[in-house]
Amino acid sequence: MGLVVQKYGGSSVADAEGIKRVAKRIVEAKKNGNQVVAVVSAMGDSTDELIDLAEQVSPIPAGRELDMLLTAGERISMALLAMAIKNLGHEAQSFTGSQAGVITDSVHNKARIIDVTPGRIRTSVDEGNVAIVAGFQGVSQDSKDITTLGRGGSDTTAVALAAALDADVCEIYTDVDGVFTADPRVVKKARKIDWISFEDMLELAANGSKVLLHRCVEYARRYNIPIHVRSSFSGLQGTWVSNEPPVSKQGDQQVEHAIISGVAHDVSEAKVTVVGVPDKPGEAAAIFRAIADAEINIDMVVQNVSAAATSLTDISFTLPKAEGRKATTALEKIKASVGYESLRYDDQIGKISLVGAGMKSNPGVTAQFFEALSDAGVNIELISTSEIRISVITREDDVVAGLRAVHTSFGLDSESDEAVVYGGTGR
Repeated sequence: MGLVVQKYGGSSVADAEGIKRVAKRIVEAKKNGNQVVAVVSAMGDSTDELIDLAEQVSPIPAGRELDMLLTAGERISMALLAMAIKNLGHEAQSFTGSQAGVITDSVHNKARIIDVTPGRIRTSVDEGNVAIVAGFQGVSQDSKDITTLGRGGSDTTAVALAAALDADVCEIYTDVDGVFTADPRVVKKARKIDWISFEDMLELAANGSKVLLHRCVEYARRYNIPIHVRSSFSGLQGTWVSNEPPVSKQGDQQVEHAIISGVAHDVSEAKVTVVGVPDKPGEAAAIFRAIADAEINIDMVVQNVSAAATSLTDISFTLPKAEGRKATTALEKIKASVGYESLRYDDQIGKISLVGAGMKSNPGVTAQFFEALSDAGVNIELISTSEIRISVITREDDVVAGLRAVHTSFGLDSESDEAVVYGGTGR
C-alpha cells in the first residue's frame, strides 16, 4: 500500500460540483489501494475576497487577525470535501494546519514551516480514513497563534506533509494539465512538459511561472519528494518534477532532457535605481543592508561603471511591487550617510526568463534569445544570468510580445491544439 499526498487548488474546489469531482478522484485513489492525504486550498477566489473585505474594514489589517480571517477559507473547503467523501461511502477526517502538526515561525501572512509533526494524520490514515488538511496555514512555534504561509502556501503544505509522512508522491492538482513551456493563458501554443528537473523548475518558479510555488519545489528537492503536476479536470498524465527523469513506457530509456525547458514571465516586480552613489567600499553594502533589515527580498542587481569625472555610480535592483514603498522609505533614511543623489522608482517593468540546463553546453542560446527580442522590437533594460537561466527586464507593455517571440524562436510552440485552461480566473 502506497501513501499519496494530493493537493487541490482553489479552482479545483471552486464550487459544489468541483468538490464532488475532487471527492470522486480521492476515492478512486483509495480504491486503488493507496492511503490518501488531501491538502485543499480555499474555494475559488475566496481568499482574495476575504482580503478585499478586510481592507474595506481596515486599510492596514493587523497581521494576526488577517491570518485568523484568511484561514477560514481552507477550513470551509476541508469540511465540505470530507462531507462529499463520506457521501461516497468512505471515511474522511478534516484537520486544520495546526491539528495536522504544521509548525511555523511567528511571521504573520508569510510564515515559514519549521517542522511537521503529523501524528494525528498518520493515525487517521492508518485507521482507514482519508485525511484532509487545510493548506496555507500552520501554528507558530512560539506564540501558538495561527499563521499563514503566503501566496501558494498550500503547495508547500502538501510537499512538507509528503516529506514528513514519507509519501511515495505528492500530486499537485491544478486547472491545467501540467507544467507548460510558457503560461498557457498568455502563449496559446505552449507545450506540456512530460518531465522537468527540480533545478529547472526552481528557476521557472522563481521567475514567474505560477503553476508551482518556488518554496514548494525547494522543499521537494531537499527531501527528494517527486511531484506530479496534473489537472483535476481531466485524467491525463501531467508533468513529473524530480531529480531523475522517469523511465519511458518501453522501460529501456529515460525521457530526454530538453535543451530549453521553458520561458517564464513576471510583471509583479518594480525597479529601484539609487542614483549617484559614491564609488567606494561599503556603499553598496549599506544600501543592501537597509533593504535586508526591512525584510525585503530583491531579485536582479546591476551596478553601472563609475563615471571617471565624478566617481559616482548608479545601482539598480528589482523587487516585488508590494515592497516598493517600504524599500524607498528604508533607503531615504540612509541618504545622508551613503551620500547618494536621488532615488528612481519604476513599477511599469516586466521580466522575461529563458530556462534550461541544456543551455550550459549549447553555444548560441544567448545570441538567439536576444535576437528574438530584438526582432520583436523589445528593448532590454537589465540582464541577469545563471548557468541555466537568462533573464531580462523590459517595459511591461513589451512582455507578451517578447515572451511569444522567444517561445517561437526556440521551437517550443506546440503543433497540436492550444493548451487547455480548465478553470480559475488567474486573479
